[in-house]
Amino acid sequence: MDSAITLRDVDVAYGRLRVAAGVTLDVQAGESFGLIGLNGAGKTTLIKAMLGLRGVQRGAISLSGAAPGSPAAKARIAYLPERFDPPWFLTGLEFLRFSSRLYKQAYPRERFEAEAARIELDPKALARRVGTYSKGMRQKLGLLATLMTGCPILILDEPMSGLDPVARAVTKDLLMAARQEGRAVFLSSHILADLDEICDRVAILYEGGIRFVGTPQALRAAYGGESLEQAFLHLVRLGGTIAA
Repeated sequence: MDSAITLRDVDVAYGRLRVAAGVTLDVQAGESFGLIGLNGAGKTTLIKAMLGLRGVQRGAISLSGAAPGSPAAKARIAYLPERFDPPWFLTGLEFLRFSSRLYKQAYPRERFEAEAARIELDPKALARRVGTYSKGMRQKLGLLATLMTGCPILILDEPMSGLDPVARAVTKDLLMAARQEGRAVFLSSHILADLDEICDRVAILYEGGIRFVGTPQALRAAYGGESLEQAFLHLVRLGGTIAA
């Protein structure tokens, strides 16, 4: 498989505070990859570096061979931030059309409505201004816009935030379908059970470094946990020590 996202010995810092040090990762096309870490571990900062929104002090990042922030990289990436706040004055349909056109995608209204229904967002709500949406509705709209870009690389920061159980289940199905289409899906989440279900591999970012990279099954086996949450807790209690 081709590498969609590559990080080599990457250091990222805020002033003198080093958030990530020596991070090396590879995410392949057609792979679902999850980033795990405590609050403040640097997951969002690392994602910003991948997007070209934050510089790195050392190392290199490549997105299908393109530099972060370059036109070539921007054309290949769709990003959903943790706090997704679309322009309040647009209707849901206007936002979806605007987002799709940015990526040179054109869909009829019926397609947007069908995809909205698929993600458990009432198609009738697309006629309303986004400012009237609940947090969960805005999150569904953002997920829908991200998936409909057609981009080969999807980067999602806490994509399940604010979703009800039905929408979470549908979202997991949609992300797995994107992987089957050959797209690279990179996501961070505090809901480790979701990552366990949908990720081919996961990485743990702890105290500035990557402490584990591998399959969810390998993480559970290495740290003796019946669930990904238990395995992660065991690693943290060991101070981030990698199991032999």
